Amino acid sequence: MMEKIWLSSPHMGGTEQSYVNEAFAENWIAPLGPNVNGFEQDIQSFSGTAHAAALSSGTGAIHIALDILGVGEGDVVLVQSFTFCASVNPIEYLGATPVFIDSEKDSWNMCPDALEEALNHFKDAGQLDKVKAILPVHLYGMPAKMDAIMALADAFSIPVVEDAAESLGATLGGKHTGTFGTFGVYSFNGNKIITTSGGGALVSASDDNIKLARKLATQARDNAPHYQHSMIGYNYRMSNICAGIGRGQMEVLPKRIEQRRSNFNRYLRLFEELGWAVEYQNERENTYANRWLSAFYFEPKIFGLNFREELRLYLETLNIESRPLWKPMHLQPVYEHCQYFGKWHCAEKVFDFGLCLPSGSNLSEEEWQRIESAIVEFAKSK
Repeated sequence: MMEKIWLSSPHMGGTEQSYVNEAFAENWIAPLGPNVNGFEQDIQSFSGTAHAAALSSGTGAIHIALDILGVGEGDVVLVQSFTFCASVNPIEYLGATPVFIDSEKDSWNMCPDALEEALNHFKDAGQLDKVKAILPVHLYGMPAKMDAIMALADAFSIPVVEDAAESLGATLGGKHTGTFGTFGVYSFNGNKIITTSGGGALVSASDDNIKLARKLATQARDNAPHYQHSMIGYNYRMSNICAGIGRGQMEVLPKRIEQRRSNFNRYLRLFEELGWAVEYQNERENTYANRWLSAFYFEPKIFGLNFREELRLYLETLNIESRPLWKPMHLQPVYEHCQYFGKWHCAEKVFDFGLCLPSGSNLSEEEWQRIESAIVEFAKSK
């Protein structure tokens, strides 16, 4: 069988090893160290955020952000339904309840109209004080409509935690995703646009917030010669080794974004040649997407009800990985009891008929030829 073409595999730039070797040479193997400090500075410089804490995962970053905002038992967080479970699970960690918001058709991200409906619902019920945070997601590297979301958040005095795990390098009006809300979250998991093997970061304009985040991430140890703890903390700090990989990856991040965007445009050219009227996340005016994954929607009225799945399975027979889009959280067995706001069920439709195609920045021309030939042969069979 031919070698597998992955959906999104790690892509090293070449200098990562030097940072890791330096950590070994200086015996900075434990968490924290020069690479962690340097990586945090790199994140700040690139994204324009004032402060950053390098952590062990994006999930941990969301957990700490919500904890700092005081989310707890009986509280509510309004969160995008169309996302990965890591956006939602930390809400449950803290004993709070997720309330799901549908997506809108342009960006596939949190729908401002549905968000406003949810906010007014809690206001009219005299329960607005229970809503402790709004958590939008910049899905597949496409910025959400943050202007509208932030206007609502300000009007209702609710803080925003941006899940920018998939959107490092994406901008709206020249401002980086992750820097609009009280907190922003990035992920450096193995399949992301750059990776630290596993890892994440929490960013904020507030120095106090990030200082507290660093404390919570190191078991909330007090400043004492012995181990003393006045609050509950977590073991969420990034290791100096992983941060070394991240420093090398940051050097090639602009190139990786360019390569991912090139992938997306190559698919568009292929679909145009095939006469396929596919839909996708629109890059609106003043919006720049990193196109982490090339994701497309095959309208069933045009392509048929089974087209997406037939294409996915056909690619699978050729050892080419593709994947359905995220299953909305309000449809997940573990969360199906939760409230959901949205009249159009956009997230459900895109999940049912959407597909992510191989998007790695390290796709070779030979692999591209295999992908394109496979899609063309599939098209001939229809």
